[in-house]
Amino acid sequence: MGPWTLAASIISMIVGAGIFAAPAALAASVGPYAPVAFLACGLAMSMVAICFAEGGSRVPTSGGVYGVIEAAFGPMTGYVAGILLCVGNVLACGGIAAAFGDVIASLLPQQFAAGVRVGVIISFVGGMALVNISGVRHGARLVGATTVIKLFPLVVFIVAGLGAVHPANFHQSQILNAEGVGHAIILAVFAYVGMESSLCASGEVIRPNRTIPRALGIAMASMIVLYVLIQVVAQGILGSALASSHAPLADAMGRVHPALRALLLAGTAISMFGWMGSDLLGSPRQIFAFARDGQLPRILGRVHPRTHAPHIAIICYAAIAILLALFGTFAELAVLSALPIVSLYTAGCAASWVLVRRGVALAGPPLNFPFIGTATVISVSSMLAVIAMGTRQEILALLCLIGGGVLVYYLLKARAVAVNQ
Repeated sequence: MGPWTLAASIISMIVGAGIFAAPAALAASVGPYAPVAFLACGLAMSMVAICFAEGGSRVPTSGGVYGVIEAAFGPMTGYVAGILLCVGNVLACGGIAAAFGDVIASLLPQQFAAGVRVGVIISFVGGMALVNISGVRHGARLVGATTVIKLFPLVVFIVAGLGAVHPANFHQSQILNAEGVGHAIILAVFAYVGMESSLCASGEVIRPNRTIPRALGIAMASMIVLYVLIQVVAQGILGSALASSHAPLADAMGRVHPALRALLLAGTAISMFGWMGSDLLGSPRQIFAFARDGQLPRILGRVHPRTHAPHIAIICYAAIAILLALFGTFAELAVLSALPIVSLYTAGCAASWVLVRRGVALAGPPLNFPFIGTATVISVSSMLAVIAMGTRQEILALLCLIGGGVLVYYLLKARAVAVNQ
């Protein structure tokens, strides 16, 4: 891959369903200051991306960032990283499902909204699960069909919306507090999650020491501009109404032209369908791999006799996501999802630096980014700051998750030793 191809891949992975719902949640947290959150988080995530590119070029693995963590810190840390990724993914899945239910329910009279939301969430996640149980080929086709389509409505939103922005909507009073700012930063980070998947193949690009920095520069600069403009346009059109919108981009376009509202609603649905299909294609297979290796109950490692899909893992994953969506909101679940992922990013950045210090290079000449030490300090400090912005309960839950992962790892290890004896 050259720089433009890799940049396009990174952009495609980052732009998911979250950006169609995040502007409202950001506005509810910090009002007109939300574009600043996107800008600050974009710069911090650029440093994370550089660290991931360095680590991926030294230890290319299908395990991605948690494979790099395992190579640097050992199997126990790699296991905990895998647990963090699985939990973060299912929380994100529930959040996107909740947002999709809100979007569809907003189209109907208020008296029907609650019942419709429940039905939509169950059928949405359940339907995606059935597609993936029917075989990996069907799931992959669904993901491929929606990848490019999701970018078009966002470009239309910006082009059509810039002329309808009202400067007065940026002067509304907003009392900032630490919890609101913290949630805004975490939500903005959630919107940037995804670039690590494309960077897993960092050892397979043309002249990685030049291509990867260029691709990262193109991709992250494009994403920062795109996200800031989306937030500016949404705020500039809807003003204070943005914070309470269930379909913020569609509602903003509705004030420009009804046909544009329909386009953005369709784009929102397609993007969420594509994201859900991609998540249910990959995340349950991580659970399946853990179970196959004896690190989770064996039943989760079973495959369907006809399609060979890990149907038990898919069903369990989908059921958890449905329950989360029914009893949570997009903003709540996005924040809870981001904290495990941010912890994973912190460990991944530190692991990349360790691999550099050890001189590890398993796939030819590595990236050798000249300022990797500076990038590591900035990225690790930024991610730790994001974690610190969570509430006491959220941070405690994260620590319990990490501690539980460590405990389970050593219990499984002790059991394996006893069986072998």
